[in-house]
Amino acid sequence: MASFIDKAKEFVAEKIAEIPRPEATIDDVDIKGVARDGVTYNAKVNVVNPYPHSLPICEVSYTLKSAGRVILLGNMPDPGSLPGRETTKLEVPMKVPHSIIVSLVRDISTDWDIDYELDLGLTIDLPVIGNFTIPLHTKGEIKLPTLKDIF
Repeated sequence: MASFIDKAKEFVAEKIAEIPRPEATIDDVDIKGVARDGVTYNAKVNVVNPYPHSLPICEVSYTLKSAGRVILLGNMPDPGSLPGRETTKLEVPMKVPHSIIVSLVRDISTDWDIDYELDLGLTIDLPVIGNFTIPLHTKGEIKLPTLKDIF
């Protein structure tokens, strides 16, 4: 009897492993805007939905790091749904207060860019399986505009 239950568990595990899942990639992280209260960064995420029906996105959580320090933790609740069998471009705005940016002056002054790491979790509600989080990670640098770029 125990071997039958083990075989059934193995069969179910194999079938669940074969179920296609949504996939996502971070295409770009850039500065979206500067305001009095902070700088808004924008992460552009492409999400592929392999199913014929739309899937709701529960939330997008993110951690933005620079110079080895966490400069922003946050989430974007209920950003919408993923249409069936389509690739959706999702924009995740992240607002960093100026007080945090000032602490990055040492990194900015050496090469006039901001080195960053972004950890992003895209939580999607999959039928039968439940909430499924797609972990994403990227690192790079954001070049700051110079006077030459402005004029």
